[in-house]
Amino acid sequence: MSDFPELMIRDLPAGLRLVTGGVTAARGYRAGATACGIKSDAGLPDLAMLVADAPCVAAGTFTTSRTPAHPVLLDQEHLRAAGNRAQVIAVNSGNANCANGERGLRDAHRMAELAAARFGVDAMLALVSSTGIIGRPLPIEKVAHGIQQIEVHPDGGPAFAQAILTTDTREKTVAVEFALGGQTVRLGGSTKGAGMIYPNMATMLCYLTSDAAADATFLQTSLRAAVADSFNMICVDGDMSTNDTVLLLANGRAGNAPLRGGDADSERFTTALRYVTRYLAREIARDGEGATHLITATVRGAASDADARQAARAITASPLWQCAVAGEDPNWGRILAALGASGAHMDADHIDIDLGDVALVRDGMAASYDQDAAKRAMGFDGTPPQEGAPPREVNIFVDLHTGDSVATAWGCDLTHGYIVENTTYTR
Repeated sequence: MSDFPELMIRDLPAGLRLVTGGVTAARGYRAGATACGIKSDAGLPDLAMLVADAPCVAAGTFTTSRTPAHPVLLDQEHLRAAGNRAQVIAVNSGNANCANGERGLRDAHRMAELAAARFGVDAMLALVSSTGIIGRPLPIEKVAHGIQQIEVHPDGGPAFAQAILTTDTREKTVAVEFALGGQTVRLGGSTKGAGMIYPNMATMLCYLTSDAAADATFLQTSLRAAVADSFNMICVDGDMSTNDTVLLLANGRAGNAPLRGGDADSERFTTALRYVTRYLAREIARDGEGATHLITATVRGAASDADARQAARAITASPLWQCAVAGEDPNWGRILAALGASGAHMDADHIDIDLGDVALVRDGMAASYDQDAAKRAMGFDGTPPQEGAPPREVNIFVDLHTGDSVATAWGCDLTHGYIVENTTYTR
């Protein structure tokens, strides 16, 4: 019996081995967390730090929102100024530090300066993230106190993963080990997110670390490609966050020849990165606020990669289909309508839709199928789904018959639990 959950083992590429530790699985990283009173006075961890033993090559993707949070602006500035290098990351939960004017940017800079000073590194090598309620000033004195008291350790990955959560119900973390040029390399990561999920070139918050040696251009290109096929393919509610950030650090401790692309080792690294990001993205969708079902939508036979992604995302982003999934109602018309509105190229007379192993639509028309089998493919087992229980899985397969491109998107159902969560969030 494996010590890892089945969802983590699923789709694990050959040559990769699962390990524990998350962001501290790789050599040369320490992490920790503390409670400094941002979330509440209940002693919940709300400040996390990740520290590398030496400056790392760094890559990042960020929200494309026109109202970005102040930490996003700071991170972009620091990555440019430091030549895509970083060594310290400080993250607070409970406050987004967004829409706070000049004070917000000052507080973000102050947070970075305090984190850098705490571990004796250049301030330009410090990055920060914030997540939580928008429009409330960051309690920077509480953050300052927390930074001074926080302790980081080589086994601090789990504590880091817990402290970055907001409405999440569980930590989301994974790490793998593989070989590059005869050297053992590790890549691990942690993410958070359960609501306000519909990323474009980012996710809620995600931190990835590796002891591989890599060229900065290769690392950035690899991260963008991985994000495009993972975090950019998830949806909980169709809303993009102001704070979306993905950061990847590589410190070179493994001793491999620096990865530059175009060779077998570079391809192996990108395979590992794609696996890690896709697993973490799926975990976000699985933990959507109030979710009782995980939706996986795969579109095949699209005319282009862009069309495949557009069509798959349209299914998971459809409130009508999300509600149908919540009620375990195999109303495939909702899927067809979402596809037609997606903007992807298609011929209405040549669309096939399957729900699990049940053929619902052939050549754009209803197929002959067993209604009870379709209900079971929606997760129906005679009992109502329960919030807090492991989400039931709903798998949709679409063939557009217009080309060879394939894409997969992940989402969740829309339940009353989502409404409750988002009507009490600021209380």
